[in-house]
Amino acid sequence: MFRLLLSFLLLSVFSVSSHAISVRRSLDLSCQYVVPLQGRFINNHIKPLKNEREIEKRTIKNFIEKLDNAKVYLLKSDVKRIETLLKGIIAKTKNKNCKNIRMAQEIFKERAKSRIDFIKKYLKDPKFKLDRKMEFVFDSDDRKYPVTEQVARSFHQKYLHFQVASHVAADDTEAEAKAKVIRTYDRFLKEINSVTDKDLLTYYLDAFTASFDPHSDYISNDDLEEFRVSMGLSLEGIGASLSSQDGFTVIEQLIAGGPASRSGKLRPKDKIIAVKQIKKKPFSKKLVTTENVNVVDMKLRDVVKKIKGPKGTLVGLTILRKEDTGNKTFDLVLVRDKISLEESAAAIHYIDKEVKGKKQKIGLINLPSFYSDGRANGRSASKDMKRLIAEAKSKNVDGLVFDMSTNGGGSLDDAVTIAGLFFKTGNVVMQSQKGAGADSGDGRALADKDPAVDWAGPLVILISRISASASEIVAGTLKDYKRALIVGGDHTFGKGTVQQVAPLGGGLGALKTTISKFYVAGGKSTQHGGVESDIVFPSIYSTDDIGEKTLDYSLPPSEIKSFLSPDAYVYKGPNAWKPVKKSIITKLNSSSQKRIASSEDFKEIMENKEKAKKKGKLIKISEILEKDNEGDNEDGKSAKIGKDKKEKRPDEMSATERAKHKKEKYLERADVQEALNIMSDYIVAH
Repeated sequence: MFRLLLSFLLLSVFSVSSHAISVRRSLDLSCQYVVPLQGRFINNHIKPLKNEREIEKRTIKNFIEKLDNAKVYLLKSDVKRIETLLKGIIAKTKNKNCKNIRMAQEIFKERAKSRIDFIKKYLKDPKFKLDRKMEFVFDSDDRKYPVTEQVARSFHQKYLHFQVASHVAADDTEAEAKAKVIRTYDRFLKEINSVTDKDLLTYYLDAFTASFDPHSDYISNDDLEEFRVSMGLSLEGIGASLSSQDGFTVIEQLIAGGPASRSGKLRPKDKIIAVKQIKKKPFSKKLVTTENVNVVDMKLRDVVKKIKGPKGTLVGLTILRKEDTGNKTFDLVLVRDKISLEESAAAIHYIDKEVKGKKQKIGLINLPSFYSDGRANGRSASKDMKRLIAEAKSKNVDGLVFDMSTNGGGSLDDAVTIAGLFFKTGNVVMQSQKGAGADSGDGRALADKDPAVDWAGPLVILISRISASASEIVAGTLKDYKRALIVGGDHTFGKGTVQQVAPLGGGLGALKTTISKFYVAGGKSTQHGGVESDIVFPSIYSTDDIGEKTLDYSLPPSEIKSFLSPDAYVYKGPNAWKPVKKSIITKLNSSSQKRIASSEDFKEIMENKEKAKKKGKLIKISEILEKDNEGDNEDGKSAKIGKDKKEKRPDEMSATERAKHKKEKYLERADVQEALNIMSDYIVAH
């Protein structure tokens, strides 16, 4: 499945290459095109195809997961049958023989039809009653395919209680909930029966490309259009990057400035389990709500279509969240909007402090992404950063805190330019070249050539595990030059690869291919390990399920010879800057850890993480039904109402009110406050 996770993607190109399949008419994907597409992908991918048998094994595994990613239909014996059918599939496709792919689908369809017959009978049984005490582990990584039909049905019964409970939590009666679940399975069976050979070849090619690394994809023509819209900054919706995991639609990242981010209610790893449309009656203030549609097990593409919509319209979401004490569900309503570049752009705040009778002024710059509209005179992250640093200098700030803790990446050119704002001239990042060997060091170095040092004073960079790609380049290189003190979560996301998206033409979609690794100036790849903090804070994102190293078939980390540039350093004059010494880090870390130990906010984060770790991935029906009322009502107002006042939701506020609210919430964050405290200590030590 094509994952709508664009901000973690460091793109080197988005164009039709000279090797694109050249066609004048629209084509349907068929078996004859599979081999050329596989060949083109292999030729461009960073990793040479040395073991076709291993790639085939991975491809078959991926294909089976696409048929039944939650392991709720197929038996172990079915999986064995499909594996036997698809053995030698790469060789078969070379002979334009793809019939076994359809045969594998028929095995799945037969099993699914049998199970759905059982499901309908089970739910229609008058004896059925929602079991509020039921609990089970849904995560497919912690389960094997069932050996017998009896075992499979036993698990599915628990899963059905979860599905019914999800509807009841959204205010349906138990009878209404059962009816909706049955309709969901009827739709699913209809979808299975309507799967075309084109669909199956899409599954196969996606399974094949994903067997090389987690960021390579075959993008169908429909998904390619979705990609273009998203990259064009004209997408109207809630402003969130979504993925499909184990049948759930999962929020991967909130896009700064979007409705989801502005609401203050959502966060990464939240699961969207139901969607409803809310419309205003013509010439009336009354709202009309459609049926709350359960989207568990629904294709990501179809979920996205339900969530997207014109600016100003309303959409209701039911959210399932894993909390320290278990799982909880809540509803909220969002007003769809266009993503505002202004609200997602770099912003600066000035913080005044007094330490031992001496006044300090700290500039806090928050950069949510490395944006660029691509035009010569257009707006970009690097231009905004340069402007904000100049403003900070005019206000005589004593230090700068540069926050990239929610920055998922973006423009490579802007990353190089922004890193160069803090030293004289020199190398920033090297992109490996396939022909020279991925880890040979004989790659293409990108350097800052502007001799100006825009900021030579103390610099602290705040990161987390959701800081990825371009933000890792900036943080990693400035750490290597000892130009900045890195603080925050244990390390960044750990994505050290570059992808190329090349349309194929003729309606055949596109290939997204990992074409190279990148290395920061000290010679290390950020792959897996990311950029480690010099001073570590407890973070809700520092968990085992966030990071490149958790993804299937992620490429291994590597290292090349350092390519730091001596010309980056300035020892005398107005542009001189002091390298960060280990002794300073030790001293600042000691003070920071004392504050963290006495902080109630950090204590709560650590306690919640420990509780969640002990609880594991267990789902309890009782927790699904214990609905949280902190979401939003259909009229757009907060459901959490005090005795004397109603709290406005951000979408109801004026631009001025929203900016103030956003700033207050941002400055309340424990990691932001501690980064400012560290900078205050750094100024004294500097």
